[in-house]
Amino acid sequence: MAAAAAAAAAPEVEYESVLCVKPEISVYRIPPRASNRGYRASDWKLDQPDWTGRLRITSKGKVAYIKLEDKVSGELFAQAPIDQYPGIAVETVTDSSRYFVIRIQDGNGRSAFIGIGFGDRGDAFDFNVSLQDHFKWVKQETEISKESQEIDSRPKLDLGFKEGQTIKLNIGNMPTKKSGSAKPRPAGSGGLSLLPPPPGGKIVPPPVPPPSSTAISNHVTPPPVLKSSNVGNADILLDFDLTPPVSKVPAPAVVPATTDLWGDFNTASSTVPSQSPQAPNWVQF
Repeated sequence: MAAAAAAAAAPEVEYESVLCVKPEISVYRIPPRASNRGYRASDWKLDQPDWTGRLRITSKGKVAYIKLEDKVSGELFAQAPIDQYPGIAVETVTDSSRYFVIRIQDGNGRSAFIGIGFGDRGDAFDFNVSLQDHFKWVKQETEISKESQEIDSRPKLDLGFKEGQTIKLNIGNMPTKKSGSAKPRPAGSGGLSLLPPPPGGKIVPPPVPPPSSTAISNHVTPPPVLKSSNVGNADILLDFDLTPPVSKVPAPAVVPATTDLWGDFNTASSTVPSQSPQAPNWVQF
């Protein structure tokens, strides 16, 4: 537990990151500044640099470092810490965009100003942009930390419920005590609700059900009228006005059981109705 608390209390480890590397750099010994007008590269011995090597820009936290190193071994020749750009640690000359004046420091706190120059104008541009991007990031981090501190210092809102406090929610389409239960929707045949017809549409009437077998069986077709071959053409026209006679068949009589086998035939012949006489107004041929 003690080790974990010590690790939590230790400051966050800062890592060194590389911002820019240029393989060719020239270093010049410059004369002291005569006035406040700035440095001029034309006052240096540009054709006779005092040292040549490579340049590497690194950052550790919010501080950037310009390191002059040997091309082959990578041994450090000089180092310039930069905590602000543009600033006194890095200055541009007034007569060229490829030359700068930097302030180098050693471990004992001594400092000196030297001149550096690039053979290509594009390398000088990359050197300048790398420093600008780093300190732009430093500015954004500073603003974010300030905002977070301001938010932490503000009084926090207490959105919790107090003791005995209640809230009321109104939810739509929900029955209440005053309005009562919701009215049921009308249902169509079969318990299914029918949607209203679309605007401009026509309602198709339901199909007529076919006649049932009971109605067909109850329908009695009148028997055809039999016509005699002796009836004349004039009498045929009179048949359309006459109602066909309905024959009445009497119920069969109950015959007592007897041993006479021929008695059933005699009884049956007596039950046949006699033929009605022909009408006197019919003409026979």
